[in-house]
Amino acid sequence: MIRGFEIVSYDEFKKTLGRDLSDEVIKEKYNNMKKPRRATSLSAGYDFYCVNDFTLSPGESIVVPTGIKSYMKQDECLCILVRSSHGFKYNIRLKNQVGLIDSDYYNNEKNEGHIFVALKNEGDKRFEVKCGEAFAQGIFQKYLIADDDEPVQVDRLGGIGSTSK
Repeated sequence: MIRGFEIVSYDEFKKTLGRDLSDEVIKEKYNNMKKPRRATSLSAGYDFYCVNDFTLSPGESIVVPTGIKSYMKQDECLCILVRSSHGFKYNIRLKNQVGLIDSDYYNNEKNEGHIFVALKNEGDKRFEVKCGEAFAQGIFQKYLIADDDEPVQVDRLGGIGSTSK
């Protein structure tokens, strides 16, 4: 397998979403999750689908769990972007502008590589997303390294922000 998407384990999903939901609701959401997929045969981006309804009023932000992890070759990454229509119609932005998922994020010890998307409503209208609707997109990309790159001999152990010094 070269690159693709998997659904995180039920335990990881429940850990993330289980604070305010019953076990029955969590199981239903888990069993109905969709892996990211392209909307058309020539789409570059894989749509990520929401597992929980959410609403963002102007100025508000949210971190959205996707229930998805991604594997890829060592010289590839997955870029997470807001859907174009959400930016144009509602002025929705990713808080980090582009989410960058490294190949070693997959199956890390902290959260299995669970992908989260941080959104902010910079517009003047409420933005609503229902469970099952596409709200972000991911694009696999190959990257290059510099001729004088000095490889680091450190393995990723944690999740988001774990490589910060």
